[in-house]
Amino acid sequence: MSFLRNYLNKIKPNFEPEGKLHAFRSIFDGFETFLYVPNDTAKTGVNIHDSIDSKRIMSMVVIALMPAMLFGMYNIGYQNYLAAGTLATASFWEIFCFGFLAVLPKILVSYIVGLGIEFAWAQWKGEEIQEGYLVSGILIPLIIPIGCPLWMLALACAFSVIFCKEIFGGTGMNLFNPAIAARMFLFFAYPSVMTGDKVWVAQSSIFGLGNTLPDGFTAATPLGEIAQGITPNATMLDYVIGLIPGSIGETSVIAIAIGAIILLWTGIASWRTMLFVFTGGALMSFIFHKTGMSPLTTPQHLVMGGFAFGAVFMATDPVTSCRTTTGQYIYGFLIGAMAVIIRVMNAGYPEGMMLAIFFGNMFAPTIDHFVVERNISKRLKRGGTK
Repeated sequence: MSFLRNYLNKIKPNFEPEGKLHAFRSIFDGFETFLYVPNDTAKTGVNIHDSIDSKRIMSMVVIALMPAMLFGMYNIGYQNYLAAGTLATASFWEIFCFGFLAVLPKILVSYIVGLGIEFAWAQWKGEEIQEGYLVSGILIPLIIPIGCPLWMLALACAFSVIFCKEIFGGTGMNLFNPAIAARMFLFFAYPSVMTGDKVWVAQSSIFGLGNTLPDGFTAATPLGEIAQGITPNATMLDYVIGLIPGSIGETSVIAIAIGAIILLWTGIASWRTMLFVFTGGALMSFIFHKTGMSPLTTPQHLVMGGFAFGAVFMATDPVTSCRTTTGQYIYGFLIGAMAVIIRVMNAGYPEGMMLAIFFGNMFAPTIDHFVVERNISKRLKRGGTK
């Protein structure tokens, strides 16, 4: 790697303010900082440095997402072969490769569109390219149906980067999670793609793998079936393992739990937020089930749909969630409770989790404000100041 470092040092002067390629300084800086830790130091003031930077945080989140992504690829192939009745004759690698080839274009489109806009924006503004989209670029494909057309995904990525991130000032300044914004955009702009029965199972063969399913084939998610008054055939074990129709990365609770352990062990995600999302969801689901308003028990609500995925990877986003300790308890509880309320009370939106996180992002600054003001008031009273 010393050869690469020496080569970058050699060409770097060309991208400095007086260099002949200075117009592309942001692009060069983005590639350099992606490959190596910046060696710039603070020039003024007193600074306390941590051993981890934003690039390492984003990279660790991507690693935590790998189990959910890999299982999602397998599940896509599994659902296709199961629907065609050829699952018994398909090998593990045939099933996985089908899902891999179905998901790969979505990941590529997400990164090409999102990073392309970020590169162009940074170049236009003369700013550094930020690492925030490293996580959003993989989150967005994992929370959409496999049948979502690539052009719709490209529009959603562009909308989330421009209107929910860059206009707020870029990474660290956005009010809403970009991945949540992308899903919300698709849900309200193209509801049939996000709620239709056909979109949860890949229906066409890819390079000779998989099966082309008939046009009339339907495969609703368990929550979608319940909203239609249909009792799902899936068991609790199916929900935990994740071999059910659903968004690419949201079906397997086991894979999501592995990611949660990684995030908690590295200290990147807040255990308070994560725990109280499940606490809020458990309490509301218990109330609804006991009052007869919901046929689902508490464990079913917590393992179905995108609840677990949202609690682990979306609600814990350090930028758009609460930062105060007390605020994280309130924020997490609000999201969990609201997700179940939306599921039960609104049959037109059977999922609920992503909308709950969207509203949670909206109220996070307000929650932190009141927590801080309360702490200030308590300190003034202890000091004898009114």
